[in-house]
Amino acid sequence: MLKIESEREEDGRWIAEVPALPGVLSYGATEAEAQAKVKALALRVIADRLENGEPLPREIAGVFEAA
Repeated sequence: MLKIESEREEDGRWIAEVPALPGVLSYGATEAEAQAKVKALALRVIADRLENGEPLPREIAGVFEAA
């Protein structure tokens, strides 16, 4: 399970990030919007890592199993 951390910025925007995926962060007008955007970005980063043979974060490394 990947954790999302979010907080409100001084300017009122919300920022959400996935600490297990460095650089995966997103802003939104609401906390829910920021979290939805960061989830979508995290999935794109995970797909890119899979396509390029890069390791996944340990939190989800076992999500796939060859049959």
